[in-house]
Amino acid sequence: MYSVRGRGITRLAAAALVSGLVMAGAIATAGPALADDGGTGGVTAKLGEMTDRDAVVISEKNGEKWGVDGGLFSMQVEGGGTLQLYCIDLRTPAKHDFDYKEVGWDQSSLHNNENAGKILWILQNGYPKLSAEELGKKVGVDLSKNEAAAATQAAIWTLSDDVKATPKSKDARKLTKKLLNDAVKLEEPKASLSLSPSSVAGKAGERLGPITVSTNAQIAKLATAPGTPDGVKVVDKDGKPVTEAKNGDQVYFDVPAGTADGTAGLTAEASTKVSLGRAFVSIDGPSQTLILAGSSESTVNAPASATWAKKGAVPAVTVAKDCAKGGLEVIASNEGDEAWTFDLKGTSYTVAAGETKTIPVPLAEDEAYKFTITGPNGFEETFEGVLDCKTATPGPKPSETPTTEPSTEPSSPAPSTTAPSTGDTTGGTTGSTGSTGTTTGGGDLAETGSSNATPMIAGIAAALVVIGGGAVFFLRKKKTAGA
Repeated sequence: MYSVRGRGITRLAAAALVSGLVMAGAIATAGPALADDGGTGGVTAKLGEMTDRDAVVISEKNGEKWGVDGGLFSMQVEGGGTLQLYCIDLRTPAKHDFDYKEVGWDQSSLHNNENAGKILWILQNGYPKLSAEELGKKVGVDLSKNEAAAATQAAIWTLSDDVKATPKSKDARKLTKKLLNDAVKLEEPKASLSLSPSSVAGKAGERLGPITVSTNAQIAKLATAPGTPDGVKVVDKDGKPVTEAKNGDQVYFDVPAGTADGTAGLTAEASTKVSLGRAFVSIDGPSQTLILAGSSESTVNAPASATWAKKGAVPAVTVAKDCAKGGLEVIASNEGDEAWTFDLKGTSYTVAAGETKTIPVPLAEDEAYKFTITGPNGFEETFEGVLDCKTATPGPKPSETPTTEPSTEPSSPAPSTTAPSTGDTTGGTTGSTGSTGTTTGGGDLAETGSSNATPMIAGIAAALVVIGGGAVFFLRKKKTAGA
């Protein structure tokens, strides 16, 4: 595999994680390649401003009530395109300008949510899939875009966070009620683009693979990465060179006999609309989990790699998040003729010739991790990320108890019409009815998923991240907002 360096290329690797697997293998003479784990991939996008939104009251099971603005977020896709998303992690602040990646439900807080399929139905039958005018006719009222967005978000929060979410607007409440009453479970949508597995190994003179292409695009373009040795090609099952593939196609690395020990990379790219209901998680640190409500034509991509050697161990490593078990699965294989022994977080593991071993790595929720696996011929691969598999639980009671109905005044300033700022929020909106703070630009977007308790929750979470391995965030040089 070619070495990846620089923030832009690292993000590309993170965006194109395939079926929960990360790119593996490194050039023998190069330094470690840094890979971001975390889910099926295709799209990387930067979190922007909220667009359509209105006030919603959240009623907790313990009787507490608090107000919050609910509605649509916008995202700009790396490589081109725009996305619209709703929150599915109410009590976690959204970090402005953080990068997000597309993942499957099993890689997010939806992994154990029996109502995930109903949330997808709401996305397909709510706003903005249907216009505010169309939705208003269904419930016999005139709805604004803000009311339609808040109503749809309230219905989603009811199912994603196990709360009662009630829009301020009486007309919006009618839509929320109808969406919840009519919702039925739908099947999880497919990834925009993935390659599986993302890492293969073998010997020169063989075809290494197969690697299966999964995409909702008509065609994905295939290309070998810069630095691929002469003669190494991407081929189909019949050995014919290919530069395009469609959903379900299988491709291979064809490594001619006599090729010196080495690595090669493959990139798949397509232009498509991302499927409604795909989950999006932050790759820059803890932030709200979001779910896709709308997509323009967007650039999606996925990488894969191959490693080969004449003799000895020939390792490959992939990493998959396992939200059901609360950790990672490290999948180590050895296509060589000698055993391979490596260290993982202080424990030694041996993979025999021809063997594949799956190693569980338990992690705490929101725990950052970073570890390196090494092997023969300079093989060295570093994996980093954050485990984000649960919605945040209710925090301390807000300092001001809101009324049953939210204030007629918005709980936060209207979204800016200018480009997103990269500054920090020094106060932020509290989300409590009738109470606002001072916003200076970026930082926490408290409009969806925050209350007076948000700063305390964020502070506790930040401390846990530092204890659990927060060095990854210093390496990223990402500045988070203060409480």
